[in-house]
Amino acid sequence: MSRVVLRLVALAAAVWTMSAQAADFSYGSPGRYNAPVTMNRNQWFGPDSWAGPYLGGNLGYAWGSVDNNPTKPSGFVAGAQAGYNFRQDQWVFGVEGDIQATGADDTFAPWKFSNPWFGTLRGRAGYLLSNVILFYGTGGLAFGDLRGETFGLSESHTTAGWTAGLGAEYAFAPHWSAKLEYLYVDLANSPFSITGVSNGYRFGTVRFGVNYHFW
Repeated sequence: MSRVVLRLVALAAAVWTMSAQAADFSYGSPGRYNAPVTMNRNQWFGPDSWAGPYLGGNLGYAWGSVDNNPTKPSGFVAGAQAGYNFRQDQWVFGVEGDIQATGADDTFAPWKFSNPWFGTLRGRAGYLLSNVILFYGTGGLAFGDLRGETFGLSESHTTAGWTAGLGAEYAFAPHWSAKLEYLYVDLANSPFSITGVSNGYRFGTVRFGVNYHFW
């Protein structure tokens, strides 16, 4: 009989413990109360849409080589860009154009070659992460000037070519984004009288830029 009573007491104690735990889970105790999370109005969760026009500026560095010549022009670049984006779900498509002034040059006696300026007109396609980071690929038309000098003579040719590259863009504030981009640029060969051969300029450039978006 005593064993039965002990078992009933143990069962009752177990049921009471489980009931207390369930009540504590359901209603919580004052010490475990969690205040509801409130949203800071100044907190930035990214733009409503990446679609629309934008413009900005950039600064970077270029390095490359001249075809059929030992010179390897390199130097800083700076310029401006403008474009327009379209958005479809997490995908962003667009077109961008830019114009750059460069200090890229090199001398290998008796020749000096420089690239005073270049520009591009490119398509862009990218994928959004968390609505604030855009990873993209880009490619299209390139154009620019290649200048050669020797023994006091100077000759310049403006040629077209192609470009392709990759980049990442981060929306860090309303209407503003920053980007880091690599482009490979191939400016086609053209015949230079001062060298007696065709010369072109192929180079890579890394640029950091900031854009203002009209979204």
